[in-house]
Amino acid sequence: MLSNVRLPRSPSAWTMAVFGVLAAVLGAVGLVSPDTTIRLMGLAPVPGADRAADDHTLLFLTASSMAALNMGVYYVLAALADWKAFFRWTVPFRFLTFSVFTLAVLTDRAPAGFLGVGLWEGLGALATGIALRVESHRAAQVTA
Repeated sequence: MLSNVRLPRSPSAWTMAVFGVLAAVLGAVGLVSPDTTIRLMGLAPVPGADRAADDHTLLFLTASSMAALNMGVYYVLAALADWKAFFRWTVPFRFLTFSVFTLAVLTDRAPAGFLGVGLWEGLGALATGIALRVESHRAAQVTA
């Protein structure tokens, strides 16, 4: 039975798969329990009765959670296909996300708890970038 299970075939694919599974799980958590996501970022949730009528926090949390769920699935599928071009495309954009989220915290546009999201993106990009570089060097040595 386990022989039919598909697993990532390279270190870079594993970095993408781990990131993808985490993104999908956190996206699902945000859809099912938005207050849990808010707490994970070190923020205090506002009870529904205390929420202002024009407070769209839950709307934006739902949208970002759905995007995270979708992105996570895309990353896992790309990892299972060992789609290196996709892996390479994500690295600079994940560093951009790290930069924007970190800058948001440093400029007081976002609370300190949001820094974890930026670090998660940056460390994931770094891990994928290093894995791709190591794989590229190994491939070059094999062909030399």
